[in-house]
Amino acid sequence: MTGALASDGLVARGSRVLVRHGLLGAYVVGLGVSITLSQLALTALTLVWLWRLTTGAAARRRVSLPLLGPVLAFSGASLLSALTSNDPVASVMSSKGLLLVMALYVTVDALSDGTEPDRFLDALVLVGAFAALVGIVQVMTCSVPPESGLATRLYRCARARGFFSIYMTQAGVLTVLLLASAPRLLPGAAGRARAAAPWLVMVLGLAATYVRGAWLGLGAGMLALIAVARRGRWLVLAALAALVVLALSGPEQLRQRVRSMTDPQEATIKERLYMWRSGAAMLQERPLLGMGPGGVRREYPRFALPEAVKKRTGHVHNTPLQILIERGLVGFAAWLWIWVAFYLRVGALLRGLGPDRPGARALAAGSLAAVTGFLVAGISEYNFGDAEVILVAWTVMALPFAAARRGEAAGAGPG
Repeated sequence: MTGALASDGLVARGSRVLVRHGLLGAYVVGLGVSITLSQLALTALTLVWLWRLTTGAAARRRVSLPLLGPVLAFSGASLLSALTSNDPVASVMSSKGLLLVMALYVTVDALSDGTEPDRFLDALVLVGAFAALVGIVQVMTCSVPPESGLATRLYRCARARGFFSIYMTQAGVLTVLLLASAPRLLPGAAGRARAAAPWLVMVLGLAATYVRGAWLGLGAGMLALIAVARRGRWLVLAALAALVVLALSGPEQLRQRVRSMTDPQEATIKERLYMWRSGAAMLQERPLLGMGPGGVRREYPRFALPEAVKKRTGHVHNTPLQILIERGLVGFAAWLWIWVAFYLRVGALLRGLGPDRPGARALAAGSLAAVTGFLVAGISEYNFGDAEVILVAWTVMALPFAAARRGEAAGAGPG
């Protein structure tokens, strides 16, 4: 009887693991091809995780909630800002993006007791490379002239967007995945040969988006990788220099986008400057708690400059400024706390990893580089408010924490 019960228990546990793996696979695929699929899978993974916590003492003992303090502080500041705004109901509804942080916790949980973090990143990279390839094909086969009347509304192929609604989202996702997987190209990394091809495809896919802020994010992330890498620093620097040379010697449209990065009279740069000036004025009106989530969309018309082309917008193309406007100084301080805590925690993990754990070191270094690229790219885009991009960012941030838990469980020490 005891043996039968034990066998039934193993079957039940195996079924639960299969369900989690299936949901995790759907989540990974959704990150590259469908926000609806990724959010549905994330919701299901969250419910499974919460059910395990409420029904199993062992699961509660093993639970890991990295960055919980700053995440709760930012969530609380956001809700406080929403409740004190001019439109509390609309602001609270606009706060639903806070729930996407569950990607961090369910990924840590699933990878600590199931899929290897390295294999999980393999899957993410393959999905990213596929999305990049689709974007490259879009650009290469694009032949609809922008002045063709009705077809103008369908003219979305000149800049690679893959399966996303806009090229900026494609660029944000590819930037995070490129940097997360970059340490796999360094000397001594496991699977170095198989990592090169999808990385190159994603680089070309990123170039085809023509998103300059994402390019800067990639460069900043590569420099961060140089700072934390033990080996191959010159290789990273050489790769970064090669990317710059290729961009400057590529097709004319690519070269023009590179040259325009330093031109303050370029149309989109001018418009961003107008938005930032308007955003600064908005901040002055409610500096402490801000205008509430969604406040830019509601209030921007009052502050739009006469010379600006856009009189309405949902964001000001700058993540820190957007956080300041909508959450105020209180929310901005909590938001900064998330990133400071992340760098400190993952930096400590990285320093504690010995040479016998190159895979875990690569995950930690890649995660640090990816977050750096994400934050720098956010200077010219509101990528923290782009659900597809922030989901990938939270997911990649989970990798070093999951690797650390697996190492501790195996008796390999911290990290």
